[in-house]
Amino acid sequence: MSVIFVLIGFSSFVAIMFLAAYIWSVKTGQYDDNYTPSIRILFDNEVKKETSKKNS
Repeated sequence: MSVIFVLIGFSSFVAIMFLAAYIWSVKTGQYDDNYTPSIRILFDNEVKKETSKKNS
């Protein structure tokens, strides 16, 4: 039964470390996208409608 408490404690520690690493990476700008805004004007944002032929 004591092994379960050790495993719960260890898994909680690992989960907290992953959460801390995620928060650190967000705060330091790891998920900031600096490339896409500069090339966004090159993309065509309009949705092209496909024409379908109807059999009359």
